[in-house]
Amino acid sequence: MSKDPGIDTTVPHSARVWNYLLGGKDNYPVDQAAGDAVRQVFPGMVDLTRHSRYMLARVVRYLAADAGIRQFLDIGTGLPTVDNTHEVAQRVAPESRIVYVDNDPLVLVHAQALLTSTPEGATDYIQADVRDPDVILEQAAKTLDFGRPVGLMLMGILGLVADHDEALSIVDRLMSALPSGSYLAVYDGTDVDPGYVEAIRRYNSGTGAVPYTPRPIEQIARYLDGLEVLEPGVVLVPDWRPDPNPFGDPPLVSCAGGVGRKP
Repeated sequence: MSKDPGIDTTVPHSARVWNYLLGGKDNYPVDQAAGDAVRQVFPGMVDLTRHSRYMLARVVRYLAADAGIRQFLDIGTGLPTVDNTHEVAQRVAPESRIVYVDNDPLVLVHAQALLTSTPEGATDYIQADVRDPDVILEQAAKTLDFGRPVGLMLMGILGLVADHDEALSIVDRLMSALPSGSYLAVYDGTDVDPGYVEAIRRYNSGTGAVPYTPRPIEQIARYLDGLEVLEPGVVLVPDWRPDPNPFGDPPLVSCAGGVGRKP
């Protein structure tokens, strides 16, 4: 693909590497090399990306269809693929409003073209970093009504915040701005598979990209502290309210997540 202004193609970016592993074409040779290196050490990385994506779709479907959520703040959006948050939500409720947030300029280029809303609803895109929650909230308030419940999606993004206490404080700041009845959905890479941990260690040390930190499930669960955690709790992503899927019984996927409701 051609290079767009403002996009650094000399180091891999997590959104583009993820796109490559999902089979997308919105990536560069440096991203492909990083993805191949991870997959060489940990062949299950493709399974991880697929099953993580399936969990996101199940979560959004639940929040829209069963919990009645009509507003979503999706931080760490990544590049548009199939069943993006607004597509799943607006399929259930066309009036749903979605704000996407990512810090990769390439995501902005594609978001403007592909993240199109139903006439009844709205989608917007903010180029910002998860480490700037006040900026995100200020910009998102132009599209979302923070007097009404919001589904906050932090899917695969908090591992890019190296310090766990900082990640917890980001979650706390974001959730404190949302009213009772809002939901937090989160997943991140975890340490249940040593091959995954080693692959990420090599990715962090050899690519120049922003490092990613897999965390124990207990640390991922702490993001939901103070919330009413939905069944089945914080589990590996294929085990969160699974649907039948075309890949058969899931392998051991080194990624865990859950959903909580703000009382």
